[in-house]
Amino acid sequence: MIKVGITGGIGSGKTTFCQEWEEQGAFVIYADDFAKKLMSEDSGLKQKIIDAFGASSYLPTGELNRAYLAEEAFSKGRVEELNELVHPVLQQRLLELAAAKEKEGIEVFAEEAAVLLNKGRPDMFDYVVVILANERQRIDRVAERDEAQKEDIIARIRKQPDFESKTQLADFVIINNGTLEELKEKARELYSSIKTINS
Repeated sequence: MIKVGITGGIGSGKTTFCQEWEEQGAFVIYADDFAKKLMSEDSGLKQKIIDAFGASSYLPTGELNRAYLAEEAFSKGRVEELNELVHPVLQQRLLELAAAKEKEGIEVFAEEAAVLLNKGRPDMFDYVVVILANERQRIDRVAERDEAQKEDIIARIRKQPDFESKTQLADFVIINNGTLEELKEKARELYSSIKTINS
């Protein structure tokens, strides 16, 4: 099984790229969604979050109190502390999931994550793909998708890594400054190339 890490900033088109790979037969795990699921369901992780951030991290129903945790982590500069709790559990579960998918006969396992390369290149991947787009297009895409204000989008972009500097860790760099169909075509071409290389 081929394991691929896919990353890029907000509005770069990485979700569209990944959805096209899913159409081609890849299994794609979206790390942010998976992490939120673990934070809600993994009892050991939940206890660590409560110990670090307080009982208000969870609602009386047991669900993650996202508003509270976002305030604690982002507004108080404790994002890294939260990541240090979640990341080891996430990585272990991803390895377990990849092993299970390989047994099922999945040929390509991909992880989509904005923070994929924050601590260097993870060992688990055979290939890493970085998706880039110019800032103006990223702002326009997110404004249309999220109905967000330009200033808020720029602030979100500034909080993310500089993905152009991460290209040295990538095997493939996708430039997404064109149309949606052009991005999908690039996704299909790369998927085909990676499978051909490994056939």
